[in-house]
Amino acid sequence: MILHRQSGIVDLAMRCELAAHLSSPSQRARVITEAWVEDNMYCPACRCDELVPMPRGTKLVDFRCADCAEGFQVKSKKHGFGRKALDSAWGPMEEAVARGDAPGFMFLQYNLEACRVADLFVVPGHFVTPMVIERRRPLGPSAQRHGWIGCNILLDRIAAGARIPVVELGAIRRSVEVRNLWRRFAFIKEAKPSDRGWTGDVLSCVQRLGKETFDLDEMYGFESELAKRHPRNRNVRPKIRQQLQVLRDHGVLDFLGRGEYQLR
Repeated sequence: MILHRQSGIVDLAMRCELAAHLSSPSQRARVITEAWVEDNMYCPACRCDELVPMPRGTKLVDFRCADCAEGFQVKSKKHGFGRKALDSAWGPMEEAVARGDAPGFMFLQYNLEACRVADLFVVPGHFVTPMVIERRRPLGPSAQRHGWIGCNILLDRIAAGARIPVVELGAIRRSVEVRNLWRRFAFIKEAKPSDRGWTGDVLSCVQRLGKETFDLDEMYGFESELAKRHPRNRNVRPKIRQQLQVLRDHGVLDFLGRGEYQLR
């Protein structure tokens, strides 16, 4: 097995023999994919080439960077990810998002027959905002964990620029490119927690418009949705304008004048 932190190379081959004793497909996938992350993945947020696995039962975080302490959850599937991904318990995730302390995510698609990683993209934790998490219904009376409430990660509400590809269709992107893409939006994490969610959510709304050039009236169409996601703020329109200016100041948008903007 070629380890990234030793050679600078990511090996797409997985060690499927690690789960030979397991009969549950979900358990097998978890053991194999988490072992692959430990063997191969570097921290996309800094120059560290080692991610440390957290003890089993640690809430929200599967791996943490040995240097910058950035935390990550690993989500793996045999098939590609759609508009939403099942996640862990609602309560801890909602609290982490409110604190501005949500983990980053690694969305990994695998091929167990070939025993290889097929696709992988990472999402910085500062893009996991109130608009991105969805409360699921409590488990019913027949469930083993009756009353337990989970959550979903709404991938279609995450800004396209926040879905950073590491492996695309079996091709490995250089770590320097991945880290450069991560740093492009690092300014969001540097903002105070109350503003992080707003910046990510406004950028998500911009990209959901599906056009390069847009105006303020179009952004105001998201007013009720943003108000619902940020109930403590009663001045939603000024907040939208403020966050558009933040995105402009950091080179994500260009201001064209008369309420018009262009996405770079």
